[in-house]
Amino acid sequence: MRDCDVVVIGSGAGGLAAAVAAARAGKKVLVFEQHYLPGGWCHTFPLGGYKFSPGVHYLGELHEGGRLRKIYEGLGLGADLSFYELNPKGFDHIYVDDERFDIPKGKQAFAQVLKTRFPQEARGIQGYLDAVEGIEAGLTGLSSTSGLDLLTLPWRARSLLRWGWQSGAALINNYVRDPKLRAVFAGQSGDHGLPPSQVSAPVHAAITSHYFNGGWYPKGGGGALPRAHLKALRKAGGKIHVRTAVQQILLERGRAIGVKLADGTEVRADTVISNADPDVTFRRLIGHDRLSRRLRKKLARTEYSVSALSLFLAAEIDPDALGLDSGNYWLYRNSDVDGIYKQGLTPWSTELDEIPGMFLTVTTLKDPSKDYKGVHTMEAFCFVGYDAYKRWENSKVDERPESYAEVKRALEQKMLAGLERRIPGLREKVVFSSLGTPLTNVHYCESTRGNLYGIAKTRSQVGPLSYGVRTEFPGLLMCGASTLSHGVMGAAMSGMIAAREALGCRVRDLLSEDGPKLTLLDAESERRRLQVERQAAALATP
Repeated sequence: MRDCDVVVIGSGAGGLAAAVAAARAGKKVLVFEQHYLPGGWCHTFPLGGYKFSPGVHYLGELHEGGRLRKIYEGLGLGADLSFYELNPKGFDHIYVDDERFDIPKGKQAFAQVLKTRFPQEARGIQGYLDAVEGIEAGLTGLSSTSGLDLLTLPWRARSLLRWGWQSGAALINNYVRDPKLRAVFAGQSGDHGLPPSQVSAPVHAAITSHYFNGGWYPKGGGGALPRAHLKALRKAGGKIHVRTAVQQILLERGRAIGVKLADGTEVRADTVISNADPDVTFRRLIGHDRLSRRLRKKLARTEYSVSALSLFLAAEIDPDALGLDSGNYWLYRNSDVDGIYKQGLTPWSTELDEIPGMFLTVTTLKDPSKDYKGVHTMEAFCFVGYDAYKRWENSKVDERPESYAEVKRALEQKMLAGLERRIPGLREKVVFSSLGTPLTNVHYCESTRGNLYGIAKTRSQVGPLSYGVRTEFPGLLMCGASTLSHGVMGAAMSGMIAAREALGCRVRDLLSEDGPKLTLLDAESERRRLQVERQAAALATP
């Protein structure tokens, strides 16, 4: 007996892509999400009368022909998704000490900006960006080429073959010498969360190349992504159940045959797709004793990505007077970006005099449709090791002890102090603030040790050494940040591959070629337009 064709555990970017693809192919699909909001890290939540998105800050490859655009339009989501393009002159602003470096749209535009500032490094700048492009081209080729055929690919494979098992720092340092320039090329490391000396070079290169054609932000915040997916899922006959935790993956003669929910209900299916991380999937939902020796050993040595402090703010600021725009702000106190990220992996706490590295985004500038009448919402993050909060992990989310609250208050003030270097007088202008910790990530996103990006993308945990979409249990597939790649696009692509495996077809068979087109808007011009409209409306009001 079966209740559906496909069960999906978790409604993150990977799980929802798999669910929509399978449902559109005619399969009966059920999605189970333990949170009361769907979307995983893509959800948007209300707090203090404002809305925040903890995991979606910008997306790449939404240009014409971009891979993420092909997925969204191919799944029929285009009519329900609009994206604002971030400042094309600087969608990322990297501060090293007090000097600002803008990353503009376009590989050659980026190269020219850096060559003007570092003329003595012109050859290395071009060499590095060409290598990044070559690595990405090789990775793209792997998605449709076997490993043996890789040797016959043209020049694009050479960079991947050369740098495939090297670190991001080795890649950067091979081409440039200036400490600040190295810091700029390492500046987007927060998108994978590792020190450049520890991250896999192809992962670091993929992050950089992902944004060569600019960055976008969804209108309505991250939550717009699951809303569009769920509309398509329901249209195709699929269903989602929120506040519905999966307690166990059911096995019969070693094959996954469905799931058991927390209330004891059993749901049978031909295929189970888990969007949960490996520890949740295998240790918790299957059980350590039912795993092969090889898988138990792999789980024991698996390292998870970094966790973070997340500060959600609303403040009465004048962004124009402060020089703020729709781009992201990476704030580094010095050029030792590698050291800053190494510290982010440790369980530091209130003992630090200052926080040396942070990420800041002003979401009301990215999404001008958010109107809080002069109040702007901001999200700031800094990395921290989970063990700093381990002593409180057994307390309930609404019943944490006062010692936990004291640490949160102190760290919030330290983060605000760091942000005031960029936004003078910020603390006096804050009308709302709330700090999340690694324990917050565990509670809402069910992430092992509060991780942000699944398993850590070190050289020993990528490619064939990561977790595959297929598992040792027939009928059980995985998707999400611990498989193919992390981030919204990486997770979505893993979901498409999981759907492909479940249906026994090609990914392109799951995507329509005539789906409705996405709506792309310009965040900067849209903000100016809305400002004029609001001013006119205010003048017209008696």
